[in-house]
Amino acid sequence: MAYKLSGDGVDLPGFFSDLVRCETRLYNALNDRLRERHGIVTSQFEFLRFLRDHPGARVADLAAEFAIGVGATSKSADRLEKQGWIVRQPNPSDRRSSLLALTDDGSQLADAAEQTFTDTLAALIGDTLDGSSAAAAVRALSKLRSVLERDQIGTPTG
Repeated sequence: MAYKLSGDGVDLPGFFSDLVRCETRLYNALNDRLRERHGIVTSQFEFLRFLRDHPGARVADLAAEFAIGVGATSKSADRLEKQGWIVRQPNPSDRRSSLLALTDDGSQLADAAEQTFTDTLAALIGDTLDGSSAAAAVRALSKLRSVLERDQIGTPTG
């Protein structure tokens, strides 16, 4: 653990380091498990899950949700479409954009991968954090994310 509480202060650079390293390790572990069991990686699963839960989303909606550029998001959508997991449909209210939808195969994949994703997270996090510390972490990160999103901090410009 890199950060320390000292008196009233928190070592924020150390906290940042821990936060990023935890995210990276969790993401990599999820990548490995999802690839092994379903032939996809975490970013693909997250896109599929988002589209399952937000029917009719646009590439711009995915980009905003994941705080990544529209170009990279469109290329990722192209790869999912090539695999037969999503389709692009005309947007009746804006001819310049498409609406994205899961195919039946994409929906089945998202549902199957959801269980693997949840079980893997539970195994990785559940044994480390008890109920109260997990709840405190969830509250703190949710509040931080809300403020960053509200203030549009870290939003790609392209």
